[in-house]
Formats: sequence, structure tokens, C-alpha cells
Amino acid sequence: MAATRKTGSLSYVPNWLVLAVLFIILHLTSSKTQKKPNIVVLFADDLGYGDLPMYGHPTSSAPHLERMAQEGMVFTQFYSSSPVCSPSRAALLTGRYQVRSGVWPGVFWADSTGGLPLNETTIAEVLKTQGYDTAIIGKWHLGVGVNQTYLPTNHGFDYCYGIPYSHDMCPCPVCFWPKVPCGLNDNCNSQWTGCPVYENDRIVEQPADLLTLSGRYAKQASRFIQTSAEKGNPFFLYLAFQHTHHPQFAGVEFTNTSQRGEFGDALLELDWAVGEVLGTLQQAMLQDNTLVFFTSDNGPSLRNEQRGGSAGLLKCGKGTTYEGGQRVPAIAHWPGVIPDHSRTTELASTLDLFPTLAKLAGAAVPSGVVLDGVDILPILQNKHGSRELFFYYPTSPDPKYGLYAVRYKQYKAHYYTQGEVNSDPNNHDPDCRPSAQLTRHDPPLLFNLNNDPSEQFNLGNMSEYKQLLKTIDSKKVEFEKTVVWGESQIAGHSSPDAEPCYNKGCSPFPTCCHTPQWWWP
Repeated sequence: MAATRKTGSLSYVPNWLVLAVLFIILHLTSSKTQKKPNIVVLFADDLGYGDLPMYGHPTSSAPHLERMAQEGMVFTQFYSSSPVCSPSRAALLTGRYQVRSGVWPGVFWADSTGGLPLNETTIAEVLKTQGYDTAIIGKWHLGVGVNQTYLPTNHGFDYCYGIPYSHDMCPCPVCFWPKVPCGLNDNCNSQWTGCPVYENDRIVEQPADLLTLSGRYAKQASRFIQTSAEKGNPFFLYLAFQHTHHPQFAGVEFTNTSQRGEFGDALLELDWAVGEVLGTLQQAMLQDNTLVFFTSDNGPSLRNEQRGGSAGLLKCGKGTTYEGGQRVPAIAHWPGVIPDHSRTTELASTLDLFPTLAKLAGAAVPSGVVLDGVDILPILQNKHGSRELFFYYPTSPDPKYGLYAVRYKQYKAHYYTQGEVNSDPNNHDPDCRPSAQLTRHDPPLLFNLNNDPSEQFNLGNMSEYKQLLKTIDSKKVEFEKTVVWGESQIAGHSSPDAEPCYNKGCSPFPTCCHTPQWWWP
């Protein structure tokens, strides 16, 4: 007697149909768990507006960043909140100008006892409320403190791995393979302890091996992405490179591989790490649900001259409130959301990442706190942005002087100007040199940046711009009324007890502060 199939019995359903149904269920479940977009912020150090090939440099090579640009959006008028490191990082993570949080004047050093105040809310803390895994790989530079009070794990990051400040703030004997000493003019600070590599709150290497550092940063970043993907959690990765801050360094694979010399080798290694992150996202099939945003903390350090960066057509560089100090490269990548081959002239800033990322995650921004950022999602969708104003604070702000410059639409008014050592004592432009003392301008210098991004042609004395200057004055006054200066976390806050040391209390200090696998050439 022929067997009859029992309807409703799973054992008689074809295997291919079972697999197809399971695939659909898994796909729908995955779509639900991955509804919130992943976020990757790639933050270069001292990379100038003119350093990348898509911004016009003729001999720089950065194929992975070029891919990001081709598949995403290039910003031509994007600004860091500060012309130097620590304040720009504070502003990026909080969405607030650095003077509000007390990250002024200047930057944190190896012996700084202060740091980003714990009552400041970071984007990592905001995203954690929405179930995000959070990690910082690389340079922190927002303080360590005597008892490691200010490390990233106390600011909303689940995981951190990297050097807590600039790698010139410690002895830097070797920068290139094979064991090439750093240049005599790299200004490394040999009086402090060797650069520590932290994993969370533990020093795992001191001094840091710069020749393998970028490879480890890339490996830790990829591991974090893979782990979050396996858990099905959305994630926020903040990858803050040591590159291309001086002294430039690169491992064996990148030494002597660039037409641009040492700076180009360092840039190639940075670009390779970007490629590792993009590749990991692709392998995990997350690229279509991940916003990757690349930018720099400030303009290029020009004092290293041929081994330094380039501001391109912009005036001066790091440390100044001229355009070269604060207008930086920026690239956004999100397949299917950001149009390919797009380029925007809309005004935007690192300050804008906080509210934008919070909105993407569906998170509430902190109440009762003044935010200086605006949502740039419309720009990412090739629409007009809402920012019309940008305010420039110098390297070492002072409440006595306040703002140095104001940008309103395409116009920029300089109320004060000053040169700076990082813009090179030998700069061909005397305005950039440290010998250019603080100068007040009344009426302000005025430039139309759409026509004159190099700030060469002052319009401030022309009668037809008097009303415009009055408008800018009123905007400046209105903004400064909102600014309550936070108590400085840098001035007067230093002690040898704050210097990171693997062997606390050892002797002779600081050379005894090394991990068991320590190395010197």
C-alpha cells in the first residue's frame, strides 16, 4: 500500500523550504536587532586640509580614504572646534565648546592632574542608553589624573586601548623600521615617563612600541566590531589615530613606501588602518548599517616643515584661528544613505557629531546643558544644513579676550589674531609665526571665504560691509552671553604623581616605569 503524506507534518516538508523559511526568519530578526545604525568615528591627529589626495595633494596616497570619498561625501567647509588637540577632542565628545567644560588653556600633559570633568556627558554615555557597545581605540588626550580618574572607562566607554596623550609627550627613540631614531627636531619630551599603552585602566606596555602600534590599533578595532556583531549589539567605535602627529612613525610595511617621505609613510599606515576597519565592516555585512565619519582634530603642524602637514590653500596651520588651523578634511560614508561621489560646501563642525549621532541612535541629549552642535543629517542626505555661525577660540583662550573670530555664512571676522609655534617660526607668512603677537582689530578683519579661503583680501574697512560687521558683532555678543566658562582643568593642575608609571613608586624615576617586555634600541 502506498504511503500517504501527512499534511502538517514537518518531516515531509522539503529541506530547501525549511532552510528558506529559517533564512527569512533570521534575516527579519537580524534586521530588527540591527535597526539602530552602528557608528564609527575615525579621528586623525594634525592632518591638514591639504594633506589628502581628494583635497588636492599631488603626492599623498590614501586609497581607502579615497574609496570612502568616492562612495560617500566630502566636506569642504568642516571645522574642528579648536586649533589644538585636547580641546578639540573634548568638543567632539560633548558637543560643547571647550571653554564650557574647562578644557583650556592649551592641552593636557603627561603630568596633568586634571581631565575632562566627569559631569560632562559624552556621546559614548548617550549612546549607551540605547544599548550601544562603546570603545575608544587610540589617543585619548583628555586627562588621566593621579588616580586614573579621567580615563575613557569613566566617560562611557566600555573598552579602551591606546596612549592617553600625544606620543611626543614622552621619549620617542624609534619611529621607523629598521629602528630609525626620531628626528632631532621632533620635540619629544625625554623628562617624562615612556608612552604608556592602556587597556582599560591597566598599563599593558610602557614605553609604547610605535613601530607596531598602528597594527595593534587596527586589530583591536576590528575585534571590537566583530564582538559587537556577534552579540547583535549596535556599536560606537571612536578610533583616534596617533598619526599624523609628529614625530611621524611607521612600521616595516610602510617605511620608505611613499613619494611624500616620512609624513607620507605615516599617512599610508593611517589609511591602511582605515581599510582594515572598512574591511571588517564588510566581512560582518554591516557596511550598509554603519555611518563611518573621518576627520581631523585640528590643522597641520607646520613647524616640522618638510616632515609636517599641509593646509593647502588655507592660511597658517595648527595653533592659529586662521583657516589653516581649524578647517579640516572630513569624509562621511554610509552606503545607501549618503549619495556616492557627493561633495558639500555646507558649514559643519566636529561639534555637530554629538547631536547628529544621538538622533541617529534615538537617544535624548542631556537636558539643561547648552549644546553648540547642530544636526547635520540633512547635509548627509545632500540637503541644506542649518549652521550659519561658527566661533573660533585660540589655543589658549582667556575670558578677558573671548572669541578671536566669528564666521557668519561665508564671511569671517577676525577680532584678534596671533601667530603660533606650530605654524612654524620660519613660515613664509609672518602672520603665522609665533613672533606675530596678539593683535586686536577694530574694525575686525573681514574675509569672504567663498571667494577668498586664503584670507588675503581684507574687506573690513570698506563702507559697504559696515552693516554686515554690525550683524556679526550682534551675533558675537549674543553667543558670548550664553558662555559660562568652566573652571580650567589644565592651568595649575600638574604633578609628577599624575605621570603614568607601570611601577608606581619605583626608582630611578622616570626610566624605571617600564613593563617587563620593555624595549629600547
